[in-house]
Parts: sequence; structure tokens; C-alpha cells
Amino acid sequence: MLLVAYTSVIQAQENVIDRVIAVVGTNVLLQSELDSQFQQYQSQPDAVITTETKCKLMEELLYQKLLLAQAIKDSLTITEGQIEQELDRRLRFYIQQFGSEERFTEFYGKSVDDFKTDLRDDVKNLLLAQQMQSKIVGNVTVTPNEVLQYFNAIHPDSLPFINAEVEIGQIVKKPTISVEAKKAAKEKIEDIRARIVSGKTTFAAMAGLYSEDPGSSNKGGLYEGIQRGQFVPEWDAMAFTIKPYEVSPVFETVYGYFIIQLIERRGEEVDARSLLIAPKVDASDLLKAKMYLDTVYMRLAADTVSFSDAAARYSSDDETKYNGGLMINPYSGSTKYDMEELGQIDQNLAFSINNLKVGEYTKPMPFGTRDGKQAYRILYLKSQSAPHKANLKDDYQTIQNAATVKKQQQLIEVWTNKKINMHYIKIADDFKSCTFNSKWVN
Repeated sequence: MLLVAYTSVIQAQENVIDRVIAVVGTNVLLQSELDSQFQQYQSQPDAVITTETKCKLMEELLYQKLLLAQAIKDSLTITEGQIEQELDRRLRFYIQQFGSEERFTEFYGKSVDDFKTDLRDDVKNLLLAQQMQSKIVGNVTVTPNEVLQYFNAIHPDSLPFINAEVEIGQIVKKPTISVEAKKAAKEKIEDIRARIVSGKTTFAAMAGLYSEDPGSSNKGGLYEGIQRGQFVPEWDAMAFTIKPYEVSPVFETVYGYFIIQLIERRGEEVDARSLLIAPKVDASDLLKAKMYLDTVYMRLAADTVSFSDAAARYSSDDETKYNGGLMINPYSGSTKYDMEELGQIDQNLAFSINNLKVGEYTKPMPFGTRDGKQAYRILYLKSQSAPHKANLKDDYQTIQNAATVKKQQQLIEVWTNKKINMHYIKIADDFKSCTFNSKWVN
């Protein structure tokens, strides 16, 4: 059984007569849900379709419904802030696929806000199911002996084939914001605050017009259900200090200058409006960042400093500088990237290292950071493996991850069979002939 996964595409639904094909607790599973899952599976380039494919996909959906039923029974909760963040993350991905928000709305015939409304309940249920699954397998670990046992149990002919993999390092220099740019941003937000406080306009109106916070500007700056520790410390400190409907003083964070208007505080959770003005980076600031890395590059080329030491001393990327500059694969959590996978994650990155030999590094090159800002970086190819059959020496982390997943799946199967007996389960007659892993049909 697979673990709960994100749905990464939006399916346009036709107007067809739907039907209930299963009930788990109070949650129904519709034919349209299974059909959508099947269409997504079919679209995968390595999809293998058999007579049991729909049955396997149905069991995954039944498992998600069971997680949701148990989450409701255990009174698990998801905040509005968590839902909003996930909705924003998904919509950013969808819009990126279309190239612009205009193309997105034109294709689906509805606004982004309308789409978020349509997705809200599904996203809430998915987050609840994920939270429930985390309670089951979130603390699962495997010992080195368990990794060895897992590997030894694989027949040599069945050992997975590992594609070419690389380890990539980076030294990043983010441009220093000029005093003038900071002053201009601060004056702008102070003027906005003065207009709000004077009663000439509302916080929501000004946030909608001027805020540079992509997570809230289209909602008049509103964030709901934000828990302490969810945002940067300065934002938290202000949100949990001011009074309801008070507009905070201007304060600075790594993202720029903020003002906040508290709507409601409920213990360690707040609803608040937020407005951000970020100082602008000009061409001269970017040029200084490049020149800074030019000097670092010369030291690397002269072999007067190692790449890992240079990363620790000169990089402004907190995620990699203390890791020898090595980038972490967001899918596996390791420092290794499958070359095919790397092309899907970041085509520009894959292209940039394509002509490097192991031990070489690029000259400083521009790139966009995760928060959408411009910076420069030097890339380094630390290692590159040839395609090979998995072995413990070269692929320990990959094998460890696989052993962990197997242990998680075993726990999930035990949990599923136990909880099936504690919830109402009904399967449509035409699916009772499916060969399920768990006892969904008595």
C-alpha cells in the first residue's frame, strides 16, 4: 500500500452521472474520484496497466478515507492557516504550469479564489489524513542491522538499477540591499501605515494594493489560524503583542518591512492582516554580488581554499553553507540527485552542471532564490556515479530509505486491518471481487 500522496495536477471534470462505490465511516468514495486517480496514473510515462490496477488505486483511496475517518474520531484539527498555505502552494504550482494566472483562469473559466474555494474541503481532508498517517509512522526509524537485513533479503537479480547520480554544491551570494533601498521601502510602508491609522483607508484595501506578500495580498493581507512559530520570529512577536484591530508599528524581517493588524487571538493562534514592502535590489547591488563571488572563484581556482570551507566562510545560503555547500534533494532528503530527477526539479541547474567534471565548479552565475529574489552562485560537482546496480557502499542512504518505507508500510497494514474493524465499511458489489491487501471485504 502506498503512503498518502499529493495530487499534483488538476483534472477537468466532465458532467457525468456519479455514484458511491464505497463508504468508510461517514466518508464516501465516488466513482469520479477513482476515475480521476486512474487517469492520473495512466498519464505517467512508466505506468503499467493491468486488470488489477483500478483495484490497487481504489485501495489507496480507501486507506485515505480510513485515515480521515480515524482523524475525525481522534478529534485531530487543521488550522485555516495550514489550509491556506497548502492552497497557495498548490495554486502557485498550477499557475506555473500554465505560465500565468491569466492563462490558468482562462483555461478553467474561474478565478483563483473560486478555485481555492472548490479545493478547500479536499485539501483540509488531505491534511487531516496526512496528520493521522504521521501519528502512525512519523517516528519510524531503521537500525544499520535492519538496513543490512533488508538488503540481504533482496535477490541479486532483483536489485534495483540506480541511474547516474550527482552531488552538487553551491556558494551563494545574495545582493546586499543598499541603505537607499531600505530607506525607500521603510518610508513607503510608514506612509501606508499613516493612511490606515488616520482612517483614510482600510488595512485590507492597502494590503490588496501594495503588499508584496504573495501568501496574503490577494486576500487583503488576511492570514487565519496562524500558530506561534509558524512565521518569522519578528512577525510572531508583534502578532502576539498588539491588541485586536491595532495596527502595529513598522518592523523589519529578512523579507523586508511589515505592518500587522491583529483581528483575533485565540491562545497560541491568531488571525491577522499582514502587509509587506520589500526593499528593491538594483543592478549595482547584483553586480557587487557577482564581483564578490568572482573573488571567491579566483581563490578556488588557485586552490587556496576548499569548496566546503569557502561555502562555510562566504556563502549566504543558510541551508547549504554548513553542509559543505552540498544541496539537499527535496524528494529523498539525501545529497544525491538522480540526473533524470534533477532535470524535473530544476532544468537550469541540470543544464549548468552538464559539462562539469567531478571536482570542477562554474563561474558565478545568476539564479532565482526560493523567495523569488535574484542572486549569484558558484556550482560545484562533487561526485557523479555511473548507472549501476544498488550496493550498500554507494547507495546506503537509498537502501536505508527503502527499508524505512517497507517498515512504515508494514505498520500501516497492521494499523489498517485493526481500524477496519472499528469503522463502518461498505464496498460496492462490483468491487468486492478485487484482491485487496487489507480486509476491506468480509
